[in-house]
Amino acid sequence: MHPLMLLGIGVTIVIGGVLFFRLHAFLALILAALVISVLTPSAAVRQYEIGARAVHYQPLANKADDNTDDNAAEWVLDLQPSVTAYAGAEYLVLRENTAGDLREVGRLKIVRFENRPDAKGKSRPFAMAGATKGGAIEGGAQPRDVIVLPADVAAAEKIANWNVGRRVAETFGSTCTKIAILIAMASIIGKCLLESGAADKIVRSSVRLVGERGAPLAFLGSGFLLAIPVFFDTVFYLLMPLGKAMYLRTGKNYLLYVLTIIVGGTMAHSLVPPTPGPLFVAEELNVDLGVMILGGCFVGLFTSTAGYIYAQVLNRFWSLPLRDSADISVDDLKTIMQRDDAALPPLWLSLLPILLPVVLIGGHTVLKSLTASGMVALPPMALEITETLGDKNIALVLSAAIAIGILVWIKRTSRKELAESVRAAIASGGVIILITAAGGAFGGVLKQTGIAGLVNELPTTSVAMVIVLAFLLTAAVRSAQGSSTVAMITAVGILAPIAASGELHCHPVYLALAIGCGSKPIAWMNDSGFWVICTMSGMTESEGLRAITPLSILMGCTGLAVVLAGAIYFPMI
Repeated sequence: MHPLMLLGIGVTIVIGGVLFFRLHAFLALILAALVISVLTPSAAVRQYEIGARAVHYQPLANKADDNTDDNAAEWVLDLQPSVTAYAGAEYLVLRENTAGDLREVGRLKIVRFENRPDAKGKSRPFAMAGATKGGAIEGGAQPRDVIVLPADVAAAEKIANWNVGRRVAETFGSTCTKIAILIAMASIIGKCLLESGAADKIVRSSVRLVGERGAPLAFLGSGFLLAIPVFFDTVFYLLMPLGKAMYLRTGKNYLLYVLTIIVGGTMAHSLVPPTPGPLFVAEELNVDLGVMILGGCFVGLFTSTAGYIYAQVLNRFWSLPLRDSADISVDDLKTIMQRDDAALPPLWLSLLPILLPVVLIGGHTVLKSLTASGMVALPPMALEITETLGDKNIALVLSAAIAIGILVWIKRTSRKELAESVRAAIASGGVIILITAAGGAFGGVLKQTGIAGLVNELPTTSVAMVIVLAFLLTAAVRSAQGSSTVAMITAVGILAPIAASGELHCHPVYLALAIGCGSKPIAWMNDSGFWVICTMSGMTESEGLRAITPLSILMGCTGLAVVLAGAIYFPMI
């Protein structure tokens, strides 16, 4: 079956299962992965696995293939990201025949390593290899030749012979390895911030800093900051009562408060790890987490500015009334307005669980870059310490420990109460882990269909075309089935081969950010977040379509424009 047909079947199962049959996203993604795995022939799996392990050659100074001198470097091999390279290593040269199968056309042996300019003119090590004696390459070097170690061919054969259940389970498990600890720790951090009052303290301090006139900006900034470790629904639940209380205090601008809360929280949800969507995309595209955080915050600055301007303009022409809602009563609102600040933790301590992982992960990324460029000289031990503390898992564990400490200190939480809070947080995060890992399984089996070869044949010489393609594909899935996280997971499974091929012509963080921006349009009635916003704010469905839907489109398109500009003018390669 053609890979595009398999892709269509898989996407139809995911979208149809979630949208029409109301399946849980985890079930829809696992079902799609199983169906695609059943329909994918083992030969396609073998070919994909071999290609994933292959190295590449540069057609520089390749000599005649009849030269049998082992010391003569006939081929220049780019072994990255191979880690098995050593002098004397022997590689197979495979070529696709008319039936689409790979056959051996010769062998190469590494004779030495030397620095050479790469395609971008940067000097780095390449392996110099020559054809083994009696093993001249048929027809000389060809662009589509696959150069791979015999052991990797054996590994690919083994995977191709796995049954359907094991193939899906392996890709599911490999995704869990990448993101499970991060999501679990982020859930604990969010829960502890809410229960200890630390999140409330952050919001109050922001409003106090900028005054009532600056309250919309305070809500925007607080929403963005809190949505980094806390899921969007939770952020909205936290901030919405404060937005209503602010309306009771000022008597105006209720719509503005609602929209600025949305503007802040929704973009961090799609751009800044450790939120599951951008976390998964960064892992799949091998984007350093610190780079993803910095890039997400930068793009989020522009998208949030556009959203803020939209909210201000709409607020001038439309007044949203404060209606009764099930989430909070007037008495509760008065309680929020009269809560004693002394019962809340200090601001610096409230911010610590949020800022610590950003500082540790981002700081390590910056130091590593400065050290590599020679601008900073650090002893090896110092680099080892920053590398350990800057590891995403370690940083989030430390942050979670601090958040738990704040909860115990402020609320004098007993061991039983603490255990219950952590249990609830892990249960909530567990659902997200299952959905994200199921998305990894779906994306993994999609790659095994051979879709990578089709994607690599797209006209990727244009950076703009690839970025726009990523945005539109993600937006199409998002608009159809409603979940931005599922849309990002689906899109990166299809587009990851472009980044892996080395033909992206810009840093893969731009592809990740384009996918994140594409997960915003179009928010409407198939989105659970749409209903959370309407229910909590008191909006009707028509008011939600009038306010929320255009906002999602504007912010997504603004992000696309920023990412395009960065990829074209600052490709970072």
